Amino acid sequence: MKAIYDAWNLNYKSIFGAVRQFETCRFAIRLPKETVPDFPPVLVLFRTGFKERFLPMNKTAEEDDCNVYSTEYNARYSDVHYYYFSYTCGGVRYYIKKINSHEGSIQGGDLFQLTVYSLSYKTPEFLKGGVMYQIFPDRFCKSGRTHENVPTDRVLRDDWGGTPYYKPDENGHVWNNDYFGGDFAGIQSKLPYLQDLGVTCIYLNPILESHENHRYNTANYMKADPLLGTNEEFAELCAEAKKYGISIIIDGVFSHTGADSVYFNKFSRYDTLGAYNSKESPYYDWYSFFDYPDGYEAWWGIDTLPNVWENNPSYTEYICGEEGVLNYWLSLGAAGWRLDVADELPDQFLDNLRKSVKGFDEEKIIIGEVWEDASNKESYGVKRRYLLGDQLDSVMNYPFREAILNYVKGGSPLDLERSVMTIMENYPKPTVDVLMNFVSTHDIERAINRLGGESCDDKSKDWMAERYLTDEEYSKGKNLLKAAMALQFFLPGVPSIYYGDEAGLQGYKDPFNRRCYPWGNEDTELIAYTKELCRVRKSLSVMKDGRIYFVYSDDNVAAFARTGETDAIIFVNRSGETAVIDDAGRKLSRFDKLAPYVGGFSNDTITVEPYGYTIITGNFLG
Repeated sequence: MKAIYDAWNLNYKSIFGAVRQFETCRFAIRLPKETVPDFPPVLVLFRTGFKERFLPMNKTAEEDDCNVYSTEYNARYSDVHYYYFSYTCGGVRYYIKKINSHEGSIQGGDLFQLTVYSLSYKTPEFLKGGVMYQIFPDRFCKSGRTHENVPTDRVLRDDWGGTPYYKPDENGHVWNNDYFGGDFAGIQSKLPYLQDLGVTCIYLNPILESHENHRYNTANYMKADPLLGTNEEFAELCAEAKKYGISIIIDGVFSHTGADSVYFNKFSRYDTLGAYNSKESPYYDWYSFFDYPDGYEAWWGIDTLPNVWENNPSYTEYICGEEGVLNYWLSLGAAGWRLDVADELPDQFLDNLRKSVKGFDEEKIIIGEVWEDASNKESYGVKRRYLLGDQLDSVMNYPFREAILNYVKGGSPLDLERSVMTIMENYPKPTVDVLMNFVSTHDIERAINRLGGESCDDKSKDWMAERYLTDEEYSKGKNLLKAAMALQFFLPGVPSIYYGDEAGLQGYKDPFNRRCYPWGNEDTELIAYTKELCRVRKSLSVMKDGRIYFVYSDDNVAAFARTGETDAIIFVNRSGETAVIDDAGRKLSRFDKLAPYVGGFSNDTITVEPYGYTIITGNFLG
């Protein structure tokens, strides 16, 4: 018996996933022939805050064991829609809702989601098909260049690779004031390495003047941190990177500033009249005080990070205005912005931010930090609209990260498929093509630790500080990291390498995931593997914007196809044994003209090396 409804099957829904505004989509359900509805079934569809629409479904086909009922919907409004189907039989009303992520059932379930994005929504081309590399600036490479005007209260360390400071002072505060000295010139010196690796885009964690080494407590939005270099040196880095085919995205922290900043000036470091110093400050209205001056709203209650009111006209103009922060750094050569804690930035501010960035150049990108499914995220009681075409281009793809790492550690292949395909279904195609796919970042433990070592959940900083993988754990973590990276590189979106992952750099959670790059002590075999992943990815044009279909899985191998002008089928082996798949032609019956591309394929048998991948090509038949 065929499924009643399957949102991932084009025989039921004529367009997979999100649809563009004014695009017509056909919906079909299949009811057993013995089920004769009293009235035509209906598609029930609505948007949050709006009434339901009831679209009658007409009988359009008769198949062996079922009747097909269809209707069409042309979405006029860009928004997240929800839908289900309903029919009555013998006076009893039945509802067809979602189970198993995509199938319809009359036994109860969830609402189906239909994302409708703006007719004009498009995303920058420069990132599509590329490879991103994330750099925590203080820890990547130190040039040794002398920098002027570096504050004297910083601890400048000369033990590159040492354990970052993490212990609190007598008041329980961790100042993060130790610096290893990574800088713009250091990054610039490594551009040949990054180009050789296969990198096409660098994402820099914050570079603006700040007085903690993570630089998420901005002190001056218009000035580079002096220990990194000058604004002119940043512009030079961007210009030089361009010669290597590499663009540079920078981090924007707009939900809060530092208390130790030009704008707040709590510690009187600056000559400016900060909001903490006087209610006459031009920045006073940016902040929310409830007991002036020491009682103020702060990010997650951390008093060194006072929250700003993003929609204050003065603040919005300062950031988003024609002469504002966004445009200034774009004018120096930045390719776009990654937005810290995007779910804490109000819609109106994000609307203004997009107008500013895209007004400067439509090819500049906006990537938001959102940890959940960004298409249906709610924050502070508001249904967010990040991906409808008026705000973000892309998000950090945490759902993929969890799906990948859970799978390579032994999770269900079906869970991997459902996790990946749910994001594919909910996100607009323009977003999918520029998704930031990673397995490690500065906010989470490195993947090699997660995969090879003990769990750090509920462990103390002391436990994590000097905790290194044993040789056995490292070998396990490295092998599983290879399998994870194969998935990361060949799934839709853009792979993002967290600096040092390709070199075997270890680290549990902040700040130990931010150790210095191990120049001279790299895992060269892992670097070579990463380089090959980059090469193979770039050699397949379908990796730029091809769609995805999961086609096969067994105990240790997951296989999916990327289809477009060319078609490739990727097999990833998460086990330590060579995987052998016989009778490939039958198992891949949706393809013809199968041919080897990378790895083993001959005599209708596919072999996949331990923790490795095999790619074959073929013509997708649909």
